[in-house]
Amino acid sequence: MTGPDPDTLHPMPSYRGATFLRPLAGERANVEIGEYAYYDDRHETGDFFDRNVLQHYDFIGDRLVIGRFCALAYGVQIHMNGGTHAMGGFSTYPFNIFGGGWEEGFDPATWDAEHKGDTVIGPDVWIGTEAKLMPGVTIGAGAIVAAHSVVTRDVRPYAVVGGNPARELRRRFDDETVERLLDIAWWDWPVEKISRNLDAIRGADLARLIAAE
Repeated sequence: MTGPDPDTLHPMPSYRGATFLRPLAGERANVEIGEYAYYDDRHETGDFFDRNVLQHYDFIGDRLVIGRFCALAYGVQIHMNGGTHAMGGFSTYPFNIFGGGWEEGFDPATWDAEHKGDTVIGPDVWIGTEAKLMPGVTIGAGAIVAAHSVVTRDVRPYAVVGGNPARELRRRFDDETVERLLDIAWWDWPVEKISRNLDAIRGADLARLIAAE
């Protein structure tokens, strides 16, 4: 028992909307996708990285990292740094990109100063329908983002967040359990080991999961 092939684009014959993101990403620059991370592409457009990942330009260099076993619901949007504007002056209008002489004198450092860095979605994260992630956020392992939320800041591992802007509603487990889960990091296990221990992973018996290490 090894589960589905992680390089299969549509792992569910009964529902082709379920789309593994790693084979969809292919050789895209500045994108790192873990095995088994999937998106609900209910309309089967096959263009997640163009439609749902916004303003992600290679020349900017920011990376999108999505960990193993993530579940992204329909309509999730990930905003990258290409959509930021310089805010240090009196106007945020991007005169320079239109040329015609407006680019003269523009200091790229004023633009770079607004960059928030890479966007990182940790392993085993569930992001609800039409949630939006702003540039440079990190979502910790095991976190849940409620539907229609707008995430503007980092999310702790195993936190449940919701709202606009998203705030922490609760922690799925106590701090000691979270620390132990992060140490175990079952999502990094070989798939054969994961398959043998699915009941421990799906359950909430920490002792059983520890025994499976």
